[in-house]
Amino acid sequence: MTTKAKICGLSTPETVKTAFDGGAAYLGFVFFARSPRNVEPEAAQRLVEPVRGRGVQTVAVTVDPDDALIDRLMATMRPDLIQVHGKETPSRVREIAARSGVGVIKAFSVSTSADVDQARAYDTVAEQFLFDARPVEGQGGTSSLPGGTGARFDWSLLEGRRFSRPHFLAGGLDPWNVGAAVAASGAPLVDVSSGVERGPGLKDPALITAFLDAVRRA
Repeated sequence: MTTKAKICGLSTPETVKTAFDGGAAYLGFVFFARSPRNVEPEAAQRLVEPVRGRGVQTVAVTVDPDDALIDRLMATMRPDLIQVHGKETPSRVREIAARSGVGVIKAFSVSTSADVDQARAYDTVAEQFLFDARPVEGQGGTSSLPGGTGARFDWSLLEGRRFSRPHFLAGGLDPWNVGAAVAASGAPLVDVSSGVERGPGLKDPALITAFLDAVRRA
């Protein structure tokens, strides 16, 4: 089995090119104001144009998006997939897919096997699943960021699982542990964001290349 990778939270032409040249199967762009990786749809449009139609899937990463954001994304960036990383119900995921005309990746925050079980309710509405670590609680309560925090969960919670849709493993992955993560989880797809950064939202081309090389060896 060949593992495929998604580099998420891209925001510069250099890192988009590095991810594409390195063989990433998916390029993710974040549309969430509280994230250090947030970009405007028009900026994402300019970033994806050089790679559009060249065999890589572009992903708009959102959190409980309203119809206005979906419409704006489809009018500008025109992503191949929309990722939803909030409290979207199955009916809302169905609405987003119908409104946008593209597939939806539904993300789940995981700390127990029961969290993984939630995916069953989305079998008929999501095109892919993504399992990320549940945000840790700090002094102000639960983290305001649903992902990209560097936290990870027990990868073995996915071991032996069979899903109706392809699924991503995310949360705390980096060039040094992704091989072990794939071996422990059996995930066919992996997603990285903070694990290839030199600071919050600052993607490091060398780390992106190292991560993609490690995925190929996994």
